[in-house]
Amino acid sequence: MGASSSAVCCSDLPPAKKQKRPDKWSNLRRIWGSSLLSLATLLLAVMGEYFLPARLAGFSLWILVYLLSYGLVGLPVLKKGWTLIRQGEVFTEFFLMGIATIGAFAIGEFPEAVAVMLFYTIGELLQHQAVSKAKGNIQALLDIRPDKARIIRNGERVWEKPERVKVGEILEIQAGERVPLDGILQQGTGSFNTAAITGESMPADLKQGEEVLAGMVNLENLLTIAVSRSFQDSSLSKIIRTVQQATAKKAKTEQFIRKFAKVYTPIVSYLALALVVLPYFFVTDYQFSDWLYRALVFLVISCPCALVISIPLGYFGGIGAASRKGILFKGSNYLDLITRVNAVVFDKTGTLTRGVFSVSKVEEMAGADKDWKKLAASLEAKSNHPIARTLVDFVGGELYPVAELKEHAGKGLLGWVDGKKVMVGNQVFMEGRQIKGMSRVPKAEGTLIFCAVEDMLCGFFALTDETKTDAPEAFEALKHMGIGELIILSGDKQEVVDVLGHTLSASRAIGGLLPEEKLNYLEKLKHTPGKVIAFVGDGINDAPALAVADLGIAMGGMGSDLAIETADVVIQTDQPSKVALAIRIGKTTRHIVWQNIALAFGVKLLVLTLGAAGMAGMWEAVFADVGVALLAILNAIRINNIYQ
Repeated sequence: MGASSSAVCCSDLPPAKKQKRPDKWSNLRRIWGSSLLSLATLLLAVMGEYFLPARLAGFSLWILVYLLSYGLVGLPVLKKGWTLIRQGEVFTEFFLMGIATIGAFAIGEFPEAVAVMLFYTIGELLQHQAVSKAKGNIQALLDIRPDKARIIRNGERVWEKPERVKVGEILEIQAGERVPLDGILQQGTGSFNTAAITGESMPADLKQGEEVLAGMVNLENLLTIAVSRSFQDSSLSKIIRTVQQATAKKAKTEQFIRKFAKVYTPIVSYLALALVVLPYFFVTDYQFSDWLYRALVFLVISCPCALVISIPLGYFGGIGAASRKGILFKGSNYLDLITRVNAVVFDKTGTLTRGVFSVSKVEEMAGADKDWKKLAASLEAKSNHPIARTLVDFVGGELYPVAELKEHAGKGLLGWVDGKKVMVGNQVFMEGRQIKGMSRVPKAEGTLIFCAVEDMLCGFFALTDETKTDAPEAFEALKHMGIGELIILSGDKQEVVDVLGHTLSASRAIGGLLPEEKLNYLEKLKHTPGKVIAFVGDGINDAPALAVADLGIAMGGMGSDLAIETADVVIQTDQPSKVALAIRIGKTTRHIVWQNIALAFGVKLLVLTLGAAGMAGMWEAVFADVGVALLAILNAIRINNIYQ
């Protein structure tokens, strides 16, 4: 069960489940058939040799049955070893198995030689099933990709491959059907099963104008959806690409084991040779066949299969289990890194809060322009910020055209609306431009957005943003894990951030920050010795912080594309509590990987010592190789059962 034949990698998966499955299953049936026939002939040869010792000119005819049994399972291994030798890879597990079993035949240990190859092959088959189980979460993603879409084109319903559907075309989705592409719900409301995307079993109720993602299942009525993204850019395609590419970024432990195996295998090969040759000079009753047998046992035991297979499988299982819970790790190295995080910094809006603002109060100043709310909404209509959209929806009606717009990131907007100079922004923005009337602003709770016309304050909107229901749970879980620093950074005013920080019992809650100020704060925090920082955010302005943090975690449901691309981990459900779950999955994966390392090294070292001393035979060697590898593999796939 070696690295060459069984490397666990998402790229091995077929692009669609229907394309290669027949060949795969027929090949597996053939190998199982050969293995069972080999076992039958081995038993026949052992029993026949014991009860019916048939000989011809001193030659045991049962040796031919042993050779047949060996050939059924051993020839594919020998062929693979020879292919790798021709490619320059001499010291592989196939080389070790081949030399050991051929040598066993040479000294008359026929049953042991066949048993090594037979159990190796059966181990490979069982390992394949274990790998398939670990790949199940990823294969499930591939399986849910619809291979056709029903579109309304020129008034007719036609079936088309999702890859050929253009942005803007109308999809028709019947009840029970899976959505093939991202789009906007055209009319009415719909209920969708989102488990394939978010890992959550609760249906999502969406209304006209809201986004429907590829992979969701329409639960109720016939719906029409306008395609908003191409097939390659759909949310489901991005998820699949992310998880498929994840194993390209190897964890340090995995990289070390692979390098170690390349050095370890030739070393044990030379040690086995020394075990045959050196005793000749030091042992008085030296018997070549006895020491050759010990060396062959030594070779079988020394195969690094358990390490080379089970460790990548452990990381792959972690990535798969996380993806099933709506958490996408972009590499197994991040599974390792997240276990060392000891400080988590959260953005506020859209991360800890829903990012869905509502206007709780409107205050108008004396002498205000009678049209100030409409002027403010006309200016805000030019911004994509959630607060801007809230104000536009709140004011409603027909808006004025805007000229000479100037946007000051994180602060406000300035422009000419209906021939008047209009400014909309926060308190810092207004006071920096010496707006008249700011000194008379009454106290109000929430986020305040001011409007000034011709440098005169006309009034303000007070907005509130609801805290996500699982935010307190997220902070509590992280504290329980021993993460001492939980920090909130926000561009919102300090009073609002203080309230949230107090509610969540944050270590620090800092408001009034521009994107570059968030970045500067993180860079200073990183210089603290021993700090491993995770930053959790969702917006375009969070991308620099996500990039500079040791580990960037993006909210993938409502988050910006830039934030998702920049992050190392993506939470599809937008739930901050999933940060703690991601850490738990990372720690479980690490524990399983190190358990396998200890198991493989411990058992192999013990049996290697016994084998060199002549106290362990080929059957013990088979257990130390195939048996330990299987135990390690079964341990590695436990993570899928832990996080069902």
